Amino acid sequence: MSLPRYIAIEGPIGAGKTSLSAKLAEDLQARLVLEKLDDNPFLAEFYQDRRKHALKTQILFLISRYQQQRELIQHDLFSQMIICDYLFAKDRIFASLNLSKDEQFIYEKIYSLLDAQLPKPDLVVYLQASLDVLKKHIKKRGLDYEKHIDMGYVEELSEAYNRFFFTYTATPVLTVNVTDIDFVKNPNDYANLVREILNTSKRGRGMTRFVGIGK
Repeated sequence: MSLPRYIAIEGPIGAGKTSLSAKLAEDLQARLVLEKLDDNPFLAEFYQDRRKHALKTQILFLISRYQQQRELIQHDLFSQMIICDYLFAKDRIFASLNLSKDEQFIYEKIYSLLDAQLPKPDLVVYLQASLDVLKKHIKKRGLDYEKHIDMGYVEELSEAYNRFFFTYTATPVLTVNVTDIDFVKNPNDYANLVREILNTSKRGRGMTRFVGIGK
């Protein structure tokens, strides 16, 4: 069985995407690609008034993620395993929640043009977590631009992620519920998770579901 060369880690805000991506990249000697959230100057304003600042925030994220993904092609995607802490297609989750009908029409036109030029991951690892866990992680990391985040929005986002990945078939998906595990502090949880990731074939389309990793 061939191992995936390009893995994207996904999940709602606070699910642990970046933590898992960093650990995997270090242990698998992979190139780590992190989303540039801090480069978006509109993010703090967006969390204070989603409706007013949604379009400019979304478009800037779309362009930034596109540029980053294009770099993967230029640096030879297959020369080294790549671990990325986001999936380009997830941009549409946020667009569907935050943009008006007219704004989303414009957005989809731009998205379709950009998405067609980008590589697809061999595997997506989707991290699910309860709302309580997401809130705990958001509070713990204490990022300035998340100080005004509405927890009702986090709940909406979590539900939107579930809907998106329930029907997502562009690449294989390994779904992991991390509500009752701690892959950062518990070596056994992390080892079990890595084993599942490496045992998931990159071949074929559709979903591979793995809900929960036992303590």
